[in-house]
Amino acid sequence: MSDTDNDKPKLGMRAPLGLKRTVETGKVKQSFSHGRSNTVIVETKRRRVLGRPGEGAPAADVAAAPQQPDQPAPVAAPVPRPAPAQETAQERQARLLREAQDQRMHALEDARRREEADRARAADETQRRAAERAEAAARPAPEPQPEPEPQPAPAPVAAPAPAPAPAAPAPTISVGPGRGFRPVERAPAPEPAATPAPAAEPVAAAPAEPVAPPPAPVPAPPPVARPAPAATPQPPLGLSRDPSAPAPRRFSPVARPEPPRPQPKPAPAPTPASAAAPAPSAGAPSQSRPLPGGAATPRNAPPARPQQRDRKSDERRGGKLTVTRALNEDGGARARSLAALKRAREKEKRGFGGPREAQAKQVRDVQVPEAITVQELANRMAEKGADLVKALFKMGMPVTMTQTIDQDTAELLVTEFGHNISRVSASDVDIQVDTGEDAPDTLRPRPPVVTIMGHVDHGKTSLLDALRGTDVVRGEAGGITQHIGAYQVTLKDKSRVTFLDTPGHEAFTQMRARGADITDIVILAVAADDGLMPQTIEAINHTKAAGVPMIVAINKVDKHEANPQRVRERLLEHEVVVEEMGGDTQDVEVSALKKTGLDELVEKIQLQAELLELRANPDRAAEGTVIEAKLDKGRGPVATVLVNRGTLRVGDIFVIGAESGRVRALVDDKGRQIKEAGPSMPVEVLGLSGVPQAGDPLQVVENEARAREVAEYRQGVLTQKRTTSAPASLESMFSALKDKQAIEYPLVVKADTQGTVEAIVASINKISTDLIRARILHSGVGGITESDVTLAGASGAPIIGFNVRPNANARQIAERQKVALKYYDVIYDLTDEIRAGMAGELGPEAFETVVGRAEIREVFSAGKTGRAAGLLVVEGAIRKALKARITRNDVIIYQGEIASLRRFKDDVAEVRAGLECGVTFTQNFTDIKAGDFLETYEVELRERTL
Repeated sequence: MSDTDNDKPKLGMRAPLGLKRTVETGKVKQSFSHGRSNTVIVETKRRRVLGRPGEGAPAADVAAAPQQPDQPAPVAAPVPRPAPAQETAQERQARLLREAQDQRMHALEDARRREEADRARAADETQRRAAERAEAAARPAPEPQPEPEPQPAPAPVAAPAPAPAPAAPAPTISVGPGRGFRPVERAPAPEPAATPAPAAEPVAAAPAEPVAPPPAPVPAPPPVARPAPAATPQPPLGLSRDPSAPAPRRFSPVARPEPPRPQPKPAPAPTPASAAAPAPSAGAPSQSRPLPGGAATPRNAPPARPQQRDRKSDERRGGKLTVTRALNEDGGARARSLAALKRAREKEKRGFGGPREAQAKQVRDVQVPEAITVQELANRMAEKGADLVKALFKMGMPVTMTQTIDQDTAELLVTEFGHNISRVSASDVDIQVDTGEDAPDTLRPRPPVVTIMGHVDHGKTSLLDALRGTDVVRGEAGGITQHIGAYQVTLKDKSRVTFLDTPGHEAFTQMRARGADITDIVILAVAADDGLMPQTIEAINHTKAAGVPMIVAINKVDKHEANPQRVRERLLEHEVVVEEMGGDTQDVEVSALKKTGLDELVEKIQLQAELLELRANPDRAAEGTVIEAKLDKGRGPVATVLVNRGTLRVGDIFVIGAESGRVRALVDDKGRQIKEAGPSMPVEVLGLSGVPQAGDPLQVVENEARAREVAEYRQGVLTQKRTTSAPASLESMFSALKDKQAIEYPLVVKADTQGTVEAIVASINKISTDLIRARILHSGVGGITESDVTLAGASGAPIIGFNVRPNANARQIAERQKVALKYYDVIYDLTDEIRAGMAGELGPEAFETVVGRAEIREVFSAGKTGRAAGLLVVEGAIRKALKARITRNDVIIYQGEIASLRRFKDDVAEVRAGLECGVTFTQNFTDIKAGDFLETYEVELRERTL
């Protein structure tokens, strides 16, 4: 709170000591008709009059002073009436408010008159100076004389004689201290004879907001009179309103004047420069004179009749300028919105254009998928959804807007509304493999792709190491190849050959099939000392199915027991005839250990490649095949891809099966990063969203959106195949019952590569029998994670890790949940232990051996309720400790044990064939009849094998 706020008088407080204040406060009690009363604090403001020490009543001096001609007569302040003796509180409050309002109105009127007088003097001064400058420029140069000081011009006084009034000293008007103006002295201005002085201007309405009453004017000392030149007449003063000032308040305490009547204009007469303008008569109407530029024309219209204002409203603040009032030029009137104006213009246009003509129906090509909602179909047809629903109701299909309809129903609707249908399916999103041939002028020679196939331990990897000069065999677990490998070898003549090394184990059948599908030439490695084996025959069948040429490499010819001729003869059994025996299949004897015959093998490969004329187009989008895929801990999903045609570059966007991605890096078989890979080049691709399946095709697409769309569609297809059950049939029902009877052996399989996972799952499924079958809960590539352990713990399944290990968190969870972790690096050991585990789950197998058989000849009573059987041993021996069963008409009626065995009166342990004995049975079995047969047998438990 500022200091000025502290100085203000507070309502309801005792007036502090000091100068007499202009605000008096009082309390007024109000009584209402409903019986309640209220106390209101009333303020009465009075005008403060300041004077110099020693001065008497300034109001009397001002009243006695002669009225200046050019100064408007001040309006006499209303004299407050004496308070009636019998005045009530409400009447006193109303009277005080009325008197305060009258005082405020008179103060505002005085301030307005003074402001108008000041503006008029300023305008006259400007006009006089302009006239002096024009007269000085027109006359010849006079002798230098002292410049006369400006004298105030006398105001015109109404007189009967038209004689010019003598010049009189003009008083200096002193403006109150709140205005900020200084006293102005003016010389008398000439008055034109033909222009009468304007009559007293009617008081204009005051501004809407009240202005604080200025202090009483202090009379200024009379100015010193100075001689004025007689030849410089000045036109009479006129009052005008400043256009920049706010609108005056339309209130005046004077009586309403009569409206002016039209008078004929007097003829203009020339006015001599030395003659003074006669003063207009009092009764003559006021005529306006030409005003200087920029001055507003004074108001001659009579003031409007003052209307009674609501004192409770905000009109008492109408004269105060606020931000809202300054910005609101239209006086607060509400303007029409832009939407309303737009609607009005559109309505006018429709009125001008007349009735609209019927437009021709647009026929559209509507794409309809296999399933679509009614609303979506309506949007594609640009029809109303309600019309489609009505049409369907007429067809006998009560549907809603959000209901899905099939493609045939949608076709009926499209045809009904006159549109053309274009059937599409979800499979249209997928990218089809481009089987078209490239233009012959775009083809370039490419290296051949050679796949080495054969049985286990026939020297396939050793032969490839001899060609490459490497030692891959030493790094293989167990000395066998369990992954498919891709290498590119540069020969002595700088030509290149791409080799694919496939495993020889029976579990890797699909790897051999993939190698035969993507290869150009197959090298069949056969050991000379071992001959043809099952996987060798399988490789021959894969080669024939792929329709690719084959070269037989008879390996290990350096051994003493080697017999290459026997291998050639065995090949005849499978319709493989080598050149030495008159066929078209090339064969060569090699030794990977001694590195003999390798040059001849390379020559035969190059010869076969020349015959095939292998060519591809490198200047197109790349297409390839995934040979192997794995999950690397540091690099993420990695796929070994063999580029079939085109060039794969870093930054390309591709789709592999149900996975997509962008090529972040390309790594060759030697571990070097390259920028691009051409046809027949194997590379490792980094940047996949997941681990793809081995054998999936790689296709480069134009953008990421297209890649994601295709990958999502393929993922949905795989999910649907996995979750959708086959249609029910009699065979499927019986097989389902059979599967329910079989014991399930759950497993979680994790391996290092996708091909290995595939081989392990196929091998485990082959172990299953009718009594027990393996159930793979989850199989994947990469290390064992927490989710794998949680899944295995929930189902009680062991986790099979092939060349992978669990992380620290997974080990802790496995120890806490008692999950078995089994690690393998050789597929033989894995399958053997899984087979043993499944057999142990079944438990030992029970075998029955019949020891003796006897015929019941007679039944005797034994004790009060028991019965004994008299037997004749027919076969074998009857022993007391063995299990027994009784059959009647070859139907078993009792299974149990013999309680007692007697011969005559003696208890015996065994009775042989041809002798008679008596027996009793456990469980108090008494349903024995003559003619039944008794068998005794023993049960032997044996370990089960699968």
